[in-house]
Amino acid sequence: MTVSIQPLGAARTVTGSRHLIEADGRRLLVDCGLYQERALLGRNWSDFPVPPGSLAAVLLTHAHLDHSGYLPRLVADGFHGPIFCTEATAAIVPVLLEDSARLMQADAETKRRRHAREGRSGGSHGPARPLYGEAEVAKALRRLRPVSFGERTQVADDAFVTWLPAGHILGASILLVEVAGKRLVFSGDLGRPDRPLVPDPALPPACDALVVESTYGDRLHPTEVDVVGQIQTVIGRTVAQGGKILIPTFAVERAQELIWHLDHLYERGIVPPVPVFLASPMAVELLRIFDTHLDYLDEATRARFRGGDSPFRFDHLKLCPTAEDSKAINDLAGPAVIIAGSGMCNGGRIKHHLNQHIGDADSCILFTGYQAEGTLGRQLVEGRERVRLFNRERQVAIRVEQIQGFSGHADRDECLAWLGSWPEPPQQVIVVHGGEQVAPAFAALITERLGVPAHAPVYRERMEV
Repeated sequence: MTVSIQPLGAARTVTGSRHLIEADGRRLLVDCGLYQERALLGRNWSDFPVPPGSLAAVLLTHAHLDHSGYLPRLVADGFHGPIFCTEATAAIVPVLLEDSARLMQADAETKRRRHAREGRSGGSHGPARPLYGEAEVAKALRRLRPVSFGERTQVADDAFVTWLPAGHILGASILLVEVAGKRLVFSGDLGRPDRPLVPDPALPPACDALVVESTYGDRLHPTEVDVVGQIQTVIGRTVAQGGKILIPTFAVERAQELIWHLDHLYERGIVPPVPVFLASPMAVELLRIFDTHLDYLDEATRARFRGGDSPFRFDHLKLCPTAEDSKAINDLAGPAVIIAGSGMCNGGRIKHHLNQHIGDADSCILFTGYQAEGTLGRQLVEGRERVRLFNRERQVAIRVEQIQGFSGHADRDECLAWLGSWPEPPQQVIVVHGGEQVAPAFAALITERLGVPAHAPVYRERMEV
């Protein structure tokens, strides 16, 4: 019996993860993500390549929007089956989708006003209306079906899926899909070994075909990076100058990992005891989800919780879920650490705090992640002397620092090591979720190093297993 895999996204690009499995008249979709590259945003508005109602189920590897963010549109367009994911993913997805809907609605309103001024009715990246709203999100969330790590679940007739830890973020999974006598493995976004908070990626099960990501398939992460030491140095220097430390951060995983490191520094008295403000409502909500999904944390972190020592609650940490809480920080004299989104300074509360301190040479903005081309964060780490902030040109006096060591994606050699740990080689490896040049090069490297046929498909290319 023929089984096929067809990438409807994340094919030689790094977002829009959607992988169609077809077997004996059944259709399953692994992940249902948004395209986020500017050149491909139009695909979010195109008709889905197959009728949504023909899908038996959606299987999520994890909650990030490039893997889950298209769900409300898929349901609105006729998908009526279950959406299976881990319990932790099912808790995070509502937070991300509801925020996504709010941002889409705000963006659509901004577009409408701009188009009205310019006398036009649409743009190259979609009409001036949201892709979906809160009602569509609510409808999609009703279809979530949570499962546990290690649980073999029947998702359709003669189709079973087992969710295994992938690292990366809370609840992220490697999927073993058993359908029509074939075993298919999807890596999702593969995490790194020996990271705080989440377990190491499970070893790949025996399979006929393995679909692997290649986000970092052309590079290596720095080795022996002292993350704690870097944070300690930045805080110590800035506090000595009497300034504030602004840390733009992503709400999912990055904020929690950062607080985990700060807890270590504060509990041991390694840094001065200045207040730490978490001024991100989404990150505050994610802390609650971490607190209530201990089975999805690594053993060391679970042991701390069992001993009554939460790494997300230390004396100097102040949670600021409301806008009023965040604004009140501006009235505080003296040094402080302010953690807020967005991670690339494109929006969110961090822009308001940066607006307060961009002219303060005693303060510092500390980046802990990659800054994409065209973002305000990228301009700052490149050393721009002037940037545009809230429609005004501003002189940059604040000190800009960037530290390494926080990536949640396995690099080239970590992916190769994970692949090489399989109990026996699969018949084929399918490389997705990587750039136009990166994915094919990584596929060639897999064949060279591991001796297994590997291929990086193009969009909608059908591969038989």
